[in-house]
Amino acid sequence: MTHVIIHSLNTARARRITVADGRTILTGHGKQPAAGSVAVGPLGLEGDEQADPTVHGGRGKAVYAYPQEHYPFWKTVRSQARVQLWEDEPEPGLMGENLTIGGLLETHAWIGDRIRFADCTLAISEPRMPCGKFDAVMGFRQASKMMAQSGFCGFYLSVTIEGTLRAGEVGELVPGPRQVNIAEAFRSKLGRQHLR
Repeated sequence: MTHVIIHSLNTARARRITVADGRTILTGHGKQPAAGSVAVGPLGLEGDEQADPTVHGGRGKAVYAYPQEHYPFWKTVRSQARVQLWEDEPEPGLMGENLTIGGLLETHAWIGDRIRFADCTLAISEPRMPCGKFDAVMGFRQASKMMAQSGFCGFYLSVTIEGTLRAGEVGELVPGPRQVNIAEAFRSKLGRQHLR
């Protein structure tokens, strides 16, 4: 039986930020850890917004989860790109994720699997795809390319049972049909993008 822990539960309102090249962009990045329980509805976490609902959010992409196990990779990559280093460890929410999780990587997250928590159930729906805004927020142009090469994309979840979630909570992975995992779906979507 696989268990998934929520290391941090992160939210943010969409806001405008100025990025390295001087442009101003609207982003839902900059998510901060929430204290206590947070309500989870069909469109995601209370207090959270997406800047571009045509790409992020909606019922199929209500919650974005990212494995904490990948954070050392991003710390190294940003250091090699000569982006300002974190003083200690990367802060939860860096990747724009709502749930900084442990115990479930893309290769073992299957579309249709559910994560059952005490008061809420989420279903794995699809991989997160890198975009130009991700490059801007991470502070270097190759961030999307590094996500594509590593496969460290995280995944979206739909809300099958509304309720509440909190940091420190442990959920149980309930297998679905197990036909395509997130890593396979990510590679397939990348291939289709390159064909356009």
